[in-house]
Amino acid sequence: MEKIAIFPGSFDPFTVGHESIVNRAQVLFDKIYIAVGFNAQKDALFSLEDRKEFINQVFEGNPKIEVVHFEGLTIDFCKSMGAGYILRGLRTAADFEYERAIAQVNKAMYDGIETVFLLTMPEHTPVNSSIVRDIIRHGGDVSKFIPNKMKIKK
Repeated sequence: MEKIAIFPGSFDPFTVGHESIVNRAQVLFDKIYIAVGFNAQKDALFSLEDRKEFINQVFEGNPKIEVVHFEGLTIDFCKSMGAGYILRGLRTAADFEYERAIAQVNKAMYDGIETVFLLTMPEHTPVNSSIVRDIIRHGGDVSKFIPNKMKIKK
């Protein structure tokens, strides 16, 4: 049976931390869908199409990675894609507490799902999309915080 994972997020923008998680997870899964979702609690800087294009630039030519978008519950999307795993990155203890609660609710909603947590690399711990968005909005240099292959047009 093929091991399929969903890596959900708003990815506004995709960071070096996200890239690291996906690259390291490729040895665990046969297929990883990077699922760009809508988060009403976040003030998006980039359009859905831009976010998908940025991520496609990073993983161009990689048959194990596919960039898709979804709306609604992540667990419903997992079912529709035949995924048995949700991939999540953890930077801090606070991330763990937040993600643990979501993972437990997802498991209660659908017993056929497992959430796999990967710790970020130490150098990526302070990097998050909110900070990178703020740097972009104020005209700063984000080259250290986004994947090398990603070309932001802002």
